[in-house]
Amino acid sequence: MLSPLASIHPDARLAPGVTVEPFTTIAADVEIGEGSWIGPNVTVMSGARIGAHCQVFPGAVIGAVPQDLKFAGEQTTAIIGDYTVIRECVTVNRGTVDRGETRVGSHCLLMAYVHIAHDCVVGNHCILANTVQVAGHVEIGDYAIVGGSSAVHQFVKIGAHAMISGGSLVRKDVPPYVKAGREPLSYAGANSVGLRRRGFSEEAINQVQQLYRTLFLGGLNNHDALAQIERELPATPERETAVGFVRAATRGIIKGPKRGRADGSESE
Repeated sequence: MLSPLASIHPDARLAPGVTVEPFTTIAADVEIGEGSWIGPNVTVMSGARIGAHCQVFPGAVIGAVPQDLKFAGEQTTAIIGDYTVIRECVTVNRGTVDRGETRVGSHCLLMAYVHIAHDCVVGNHCILANTVQVAGHVEIGDYAIVGGSSAVHQFVKIGAHAMISGGSLVRKDVPPYVKAGREPLSYAGANSVGLRRRGFSEEAINQVQQLYRTLFLGGLNNHDALAQIERELPATPERETAVGFVRAATRGIIKGPKRGRADGSESE
């Protein structure tokens, strides 16, 4: 299962059942889990840790040093979870001294030309569509979906089950369970379809909708909106996750939708 036309360092640690196709290079300090397929013309550099049953398509580079001028050659890693698919020309850089690792979870799909920069954390079951560019120190929660050609600013946090439209510039934190779109990026409703698909009850979805109506459409600042949410809505995991996310947002969160004028045009 290891092509004689691949360059595999003898110190690389490959589990049983790994396939390595021709013209791929695997460096010394690399681990690849059972049953993973590493396609042709892939570069797996020192510090890469690829889980079991992953697929890595041609042109991908896993574990390259960070594009960070402060990086001083420290020993860090780029970790890929199990059953994750990495399509053509994806790049996942390893961490810096800040976090020590870049981590992509299990059952993720990184479509062609996605870039994951140093010290990012991507949760499980995430989908990053073609050419999504993720700057350093970004955190993306489980089941989040980021539309194609979007760019995510460094240190931004995207909550679990959020869905971001294609071509977005993500400069502020995106709370969990929401859809976000438009320019500048703003709240576009609760991700009710995604939540139903993942088994959330109608009661939980209704609470999420009510919660974000208060936060984004209620005319209150975030502090007062959160206080009202905690007064009026029962404590549930969804409420606690959303309120905790907003309170912890260091970059601020996306805004609500613009109000329309009577003639149908958008207000400034």
